[in-house]
Amino acid sequence: MASGTGIPVAMERPHFIGIGGAGMSGIAKILAQRGAKVAGSDAKESETAEALRALGATVHIGHAAGHLADDASCVVVSSAIRADNPELARAAELSVPVVHRSDALASLMDGARAIAVAGTHGKTTTTSMLAVALTELNLDPSYAIGGDLAGPGTNARHGDGNIFVAEADESDRSFQKYDPEVAIVLNVELDHHANYASMEEIHESFETFTGKIVPGGTLVVCADQSGAAELTARVAGRADLTVVTYGESEGADVRVHKITARGLTSEVTVVLDGRFLTFTVSVPGRHYALNAVAALAAGVALGIPAHNLASALGKYTGVKRRLQLKGEAAGVQVIDSYAHHPTEMAADLEAMRAAAPVGSRLLVVFQPHLFSRTQELATEMGGALALADASVVLDIYPAREDPVPGVTSALIVDAAEAAGAAVTAVHDKDAIPETVAGMAKPGDLVLTMGAGDVTDLGPLILARLAD
Repeated sequence: MASGTGIPVAMERPHFIGIGGAGMSGIAKILAQRGAKVAGSDAKESETAEALRALGATVHIGHAAGHLADDASCVVVSSAIRADNPELARAAELSVPVVHRSDALASLMDGARAIAVAGTHGKTTTTSMLAVALTELNLDPSYAIGGDLAGPGTNARHGDGNIFVAEADESDRSFQKYDPEVAIVLNVELDHHANYASMEEIHESFETFTGKIVPGGTLVVCADQSGAAELTARVAGRADLTVVTYGESEGADVRVHKITARGLTSEVTVVLDGRFLTFTVSVPGRHYALNAVAALAAGVALGIPAHNLASALGKYTGVKRRLQLKGEAAGVQVIDSYAHHPTEMAADLEAMRAAAPVGSRLLVVFQPHLFSRTQELATEMGGALALADASVVLDIYPAREDPVPGVTSALIVDAAEAAGAAVTAVHDKDAIPETVAGMAKPGDLVLTMGAGDVTDLGPLILARLAD
């Protein structure tokens, strides 16, 4: 039940464990903007922690039982929080309710016209495109995104409009908590191997997610990707659901007629209701162009005129870590990529190859993310690295996982060499700037790639190149 401030009563004094995380911080920011007394803890200082403090939140560094206030109305956790966390133990002692991040987000979306963006890849970009476009159209949406927008520079905002755009995470099945009016499914692939044992489990999870779309709502789904097409077949015949397909396939409802690369941007022409519509996407690559088309189809499903939305989508300037230009030194551009699944890696490398000047080389610094993912997809990751001219591979970034015997980045190095790639293993992250400086020549593009702390290397590489 909501309080008089529009905040669910249970969320009036929330404490977030891991408040600096992309998903957690977004919910905390929206609650703070709505007037909740927000507190939480995180492992280290960050710009996100400072941004939360600027909104009035109390942010502790490190985890300790004493950080949890006696009057906390709930403790918010994600699936990454371990059971032995001292603040979680203190919550049990005080009988403070524990709320999963997805339930907290669902409560904030209650009563809004919700768009939930799902898929194995592209969620953050597509959610961001919608947030930017709807804001540009003065619809004042609320949004919660898994990355920071390059424009507004934030991953979440409370708006006074009646639209709420949210990134819907399939990794732990938490996207099944939402009841959207419009759901986007960009693609369906096997990932998150610690939570899904098979492709069938993935399909069942996405089918459950689409089953939560409100009666009379719309599913926007890619016509080109096999997993998404399988989902379309599974929901066919549902009388309470409108299915809108998009993509380059001939039978798509919103058909991509042409994608034209123009340096670090793309021009996209679609056929919608028998009419041609052309707009600009300010990031390179076919996959980002298709994300924009998905955003267009979702907005149209809410009743927004297509030509207005197409123009507004052109205002999107990117998300941090999604082919983000970090700078240039000694004639070498350094670009940051969040890609950590083989499909994403290949898509970003192909996009940069198309955008790069003739004669430029693509050099990759890749940091594998999670032991479970590496164990299952090392061969495919190595194959993706073969698309670069040369790569260095770091040790696995463990994130929330414990090491798995025999699973190291050597699996990827071996697979890359077998695929014909020029690849080198580097175990000392601090040695990377010197290593890259010895490899790079004027005109080259360097991609720091992965979902871990490899992103921190961009400025260090640039500084070494400048020397």
